[in-house]
Amino acid sequence: MTNSILYLGDTHLRDAAAYLAGLLHGWGWQFDYVPSDVPTPAETFAAPHALFIVSDYPATRMDAAAQRKLMEQVAGGAGLLMIGGWESFHGLGGDWDGTPVGDALPVVIESEDDRMNCDQPVLVRRVAEHPAVAGLPWDSRPPVIGGFNRFMAKPAATVLLETQRFEAQCVGTEFRFRPLDRHPLLVVGEFGCGRTAALATDVAPHWVGPLVDWGTPRVSAQAPQANGVEVGGDYAKFLRQLLGWVGRL
Repeated sequence: MTNSILYLGDTHLRDAAAYLAGLLHGWGWQFDYVPSDVPTPAETFAAPHALFIVSDYPATRMDAAAQRKLMEQVAGGAGLLMIGGWESFHGLGGDWDGTPVGDALPVVIESEDDRMNCDQPVLVRRVAEHPAVAGLPWDSRPPVIGGFNRFMAKPAATVLLETQRFEAQCVGTEFRFRPLDRHPLLVVGEFGCGRTAALATDVAPHWVGPLVDWGTPRVSAQAPQANGVEVGGDYAKFLRQLLGWVGRL
């Protein structure tokens, strides 16, 4: 199997996909890209890939035959990562629940709108040690996100990160924060010989929120035919570790 990536979704390279595509190119990782409005027939999965990334890519773009071909590669040792968004998991038009790809993920996808669009603080907490989240300032400088898909971890899966929502009020000259509910944010597992992961938030605006600017130094990147981006160093390190672990890159 080659160390190549198939990246599906996030609109197109001159939109949200510019963030992850730019980083992939900057790391020297070869990848094929499919925009959110382009279907992927079964023939797409004839060539082997080390990692499949599905992000804001509707299930209707990939028929059952194509999904089975994809899952044959994952069962044989490839990695599968689904990243959150309005067209991920169930979302608003994602509809991955009850599909071969959705069933292989380490989470239980809801059968109704699972979007959590948050207008008050949502902080990220590390709850388990793992190579995908190692060496980052989760405790000293926890990042903030703007929204996520709500799901549950399967019994055999491992929750690495969770969200903590807060209600914020300004009382006099002080801000007061009241903790609300917690939800899984990053869950990892296995499917056959392959590794799987579900990240509930997006990695590009808007749900990614301040996470995209997490850490220094700043990192500039641009993939061919894509817009240029500038992101935080810890954001880039987190994604490199996550993708590297899932795809064994």
